[in-house]
Amino acid sequence: VTISYQPDKLCIESKSLKLFLQSFATKGVFCEAISQIILEQVWRDIAPRLCRVDVVQKPRGGISIVSSAFREE
Repeated sequence: VTISYQPDKLCIESKSLKLFLQSFATKGVFCEAISQIILEQVWRDIAPRLCRVDVVQKPRGGISIVSSAFREE
């Protein structure tokens, strides 16, 4: 997971982000949904000027999935 954002007044605290991302380890969620969920949560929590979330799912059966979500003010 790569999160790129342009902060406005707040930033993401690394330990909170780590715990949030670890919460997905036991959930059965598609790669495309994870990128959107993370984007919406970041947007609600810190209200950045812009944010992009890229999720790369390692190959299973030879298929690699890359999903991106983007939002701008």
